Amino acid sequence: MTVLRATAYNFGFWALTLVLGLAGLPAIFIGRRAVVRVSEIWTRSAFAWLRITVGLTHEVRGQENLPAGPAIVAFKHQSAWDTLLLNQLLRDPAIVLKQELLRLPLVGLYIGRAGMIPIDRKGGATALRGMLSAATTALAQRRPIAIFPEGTRGRVGVALPYQPGVGALYAKLGVPIVPVALNSGLYWSRNAFMKRPGRIHVEILPPIPPGLDRREAVVLLQERTEEATRRLVAEAGGDGEAETVAGPAARGGPV
Repeated sequence: MTVLRATAYNFGFWALTLVLGLAGLPAIFIGRRAVVRVSEIWTRSAFAWLRITVGLTHEVRGQENLPAGPAIVAFKHQSAWDTLLLNQLLRDPAIVLKQELLRLPLVGLYIGRAGMIPIDRKGGATALRGMLSAATTALAQRRPIAIFPEGTRGRVGVALPYQPGVGALYAKLGVPIVPVALNSGLYWSRNAFMKRPGRIHVEILPPIPPGLDRREAVVLLQERTEEATRRLVAEAGGDGEAETVAGPAARGGPV
């Protein structure tokens, strides 16, 4: 039954993406806000279909920890599900994402028009400068900056290195970082066809204030996010013992 439910969701999701993507094409010519609206409808529909077919829902805790003003919101990344969450949890976020997504058929058109922050992960200092410039523009529009500081999805129980970008954003923008922990990988693991019924828990943690040394801020971000993630995984009955892979911030190297 689980296989059949996952199959129904996957086929329905791609059908939804195709139909809504084609129907919403006029939004690309109308303007960025119209594109954002189509994206919000898409994610809301995907969550509804996930609940109907798989029986997978989610609960968000700590909404009061999201600042009213601009902020960097840093998400633990275990699953493709996490990317669906962004448009539902944040209002008109500027999402830091890999540049390759712009080349996706149809979906790439929407990403390019929505005012996201694509980054060439092999671009070094040039890519970092471009990210900071785009983030500064988004912040001036009072949009939250959303980032997955690990840079890629990781298995449950593994804390990947937190990449230099999040520290650079913190130092440049002078706004709080809000850590977000979750346990989505227990139900929808990375690169997985299978989805399992249950309830994903997402926890928004208290913000890390601006003005700290950026290395200190990234270490705090990683410690708080990973601790809360272990707790959420354990609460759901999974393995809460995480294997931490040291990153630049933890080693004291450049961030």
